[in-house]
Amino acid sequence: MTETEKRIAWGSAIGAATAGLAAWGLLSRKQASMKGQVVAITGGSRGLGLQLAHDFAALGCRLALCARSGEELESARKELEARGAQVYTHECDVSDRKQVGKFIDGTFERFGRIDVLVANAGVIQVGPIESMKIEDFEQAMGVMFWGVLYPVWAVMPHMLERGRGRIVTITSIAGKVSVPHLVPYSCAKFAAVALSEGLRAELGPKGIQVLTVAPGLMRTGSFLNALFKGKQADEFRWFGLGATLPGVSMDAERASSQIISAMRGGKTEKILTAPAQFLARLHGAFPELTTSLMSLVNELILPGMKGGSKDAVSGHEADRKLDSQWFKLATMLGRVAADRLQKAHAGD
Repeated sequence: MTETEKRIAWGSAIGAATAGLAAWGLLSRKQASMKGQVVAITGGSRGLGLQLAHDFAALGCRLALCARSGEELESARKELEARGAQVYTHECDVSDRKQVGKFIDGTFERFGRIDVLVANAGVIQVGPIESMKIEDFEQAMGVMFWGVLYPVWAVMPHMLERGRGRIVTITSIAGKVSVPHLVPYSCAKFAAVALSEGLRAELGPKGIQVLTVAPGLMRTGSFLNALFKGKQADEFRWFGLGATLPGVSMDAERASSQIISAMRGGKTEKILTAPAQFLARLHGAFPELTTSLMSLVNELILPGMKGGSKDAVSGHEADRKLDSQWFKLATMLGRVAADRLQKAHAGD
């Protein structure tokens, strides 16, 4: 090797090492300690929201949680404070702008700032399109679009003034691909994805990091609190199995860990579960194909409307009416998650 070649080789090695150190330094800054940071979570009293609260608390964060149930919030507060967390709770319907404003104002009064906002609240209506009413779409948009925009709008001026902050929007794979028998839910999640991506484009250069999270099915016990229309028992069966079986669904602990890791690593999008990632990529490349596949699923697998009802029943009510030991056994992991994450409360 000539002297010139040696100098080039050494220069390349030093350049690579320098780039590696710079990348490591950038990652280290993004993964810096979160101790003392204030994390506000909507829908934080149960399910994924409660799991996120536990995991943020384990990092030393102070927590502000809102949800519609004061009883659930009190239970969550006691559970978190018993583990040493500082917690502020506020009973709040996120579809009501004034209530959201009071939650955000109360958080500032308690902690003085908000470093991370996690827009997590949701509602799920399951059933064929013929069973849905305009009010179902209004409810879905109220919770999962306006319920994202209202808290973002309330914290955005403060984050802009400080020149930093993090916003995490929990959307869904149904916000990437419209799913049969979940049309109101999909509509609201599509809107939330658009909002999150638009916020990222405009606020990112101003120091505010925005992460769009699109989970697939998760084992949080959500099937017990979803609303079912049409052939209610049949709708409850397919959704309950999908939201519970391993391989199809993801447990809440793993989902929460991946979300927090993506946020701390500065990522802008995180799609959870392998099936959701595959579906998103397939739809991006072949949208007509995925739409046709969804149509086949609707025709061949999902229950029809004939003989169904336009009235909704909760998953808890459907579960009580469904005398099926095999189903209860098949959904056992979801039920365990429901008990742990405070979802198995209604009517119990």
